[in-house]
Amino acid sequence: MTTQIALGILIPFIGTSLGSAMVFLLKKQLSARVQKMLTGFAAGVMVAASFWSLLQPALEASAGMGTLSFLPAAVGFLVGMGFLLLLDMITPHMHMDRQHEGPRSGFKRTTKLILAVTLHNIPEGMAVGVVYAGFVGGNAGISAAGALALALGIAIQNFPEGAIVSMPLLAEGMPRSKTFWMGVLSGAVEPVAAVVTLLVAGLVTPILPYFLAFAAGAMMYVVVEELVPEMSEGMHSNIGTVAFSLGFVLMMILDTTLG
Repeated sequence: MTTQIALGILIPFIGTSLGSAMVFLLKKQLSARVQKMLTGFAAGVMVAASFWSLLQPALEASAGMGTLSFLPAAVGFLVGMGFLLLLDMITPHMHMDRQHEGPRSGFKRTTKLILAVTLHNIPEGMAVGVVYAGFVGGNAGISAAGALALALGIAIQNFPEGAIVSMPLLAEGMPRSKTFWMGVLSGAVEPVAAVVTLLVAGLVTPILPYFLAFAAGAMMYVVVEELVPEMSEGMHSNIGTVAFSLGFVLMMILDTTLG
C-alpha cells in the first residue's frame, strides 16, 4: 500500500516534469492555438476530476447524515473556493496584464506566471493527498484505482502546465536546461502538499468529506478564474472549447472505469 501511495503522489509531479521537458523538443514559443488547446484540455480534466474524484466521494462519505448529507460537500467546496480567492488577492493572476505589457516586461510576466502556477499547484497536491487519505481510511468509498485515476488526471493536466511555464522562459532567452528545471520546481510543491494533506487528513478522518470538497472547490476556482479566461480570450477560442470537452470526457472515462 505504501508503494501505491508514493507512486500516486509522485505521478502529478512527473506530469509537470514531462511537460517542462518540451523545451528540449519544441521551438522557443508555443503558438496561441497550441496554448489554448493545452489550457482547455487541462480545464476539462480538472472539472471532471473535481466532481467524480472529489465531490462524489465527499457526498457518499456523508450519506449517513440523511437530508443533510450535502452539508460537508457544500461547506468544503465554498471554503476551498474562498481559500483560492484569498490566495489570488495576495498573488498575481496567471492571465493578468497581458494586454498591457510592453516588450521589456516579458520577464516580469513570466515570473508572475511561475509564481501563480506554483501556488495553484498546491490544491492539486492537496486533492491527491486527501483522496489517498480516503483510500487508506476506507470510509469514503475510494478505491486504489479511483485514487490513481485522480493522480493520472492531474498529471495529464500538469503536462501542458509544465510546458506553459517553461516555454515563455525559453522565449525570453533563458537556457533550455534552466527553463526545464524552473518548470520542474513549479510542480515540486504538489508532492509536498499531498504528503502534508495525507498526514493531516489521516488524523481527522471524521471531516474527510470536508477535505475532499475543499480540494474540489480549490481546483474549480483555478479552472474558472485562470484556465477558462486563458482558453477563451482572443481568436481561436473554439479550439479551447473542443479541447475542454476532450479533457473532460477523458477524465470521466478514467474515473468511472478505474474508480
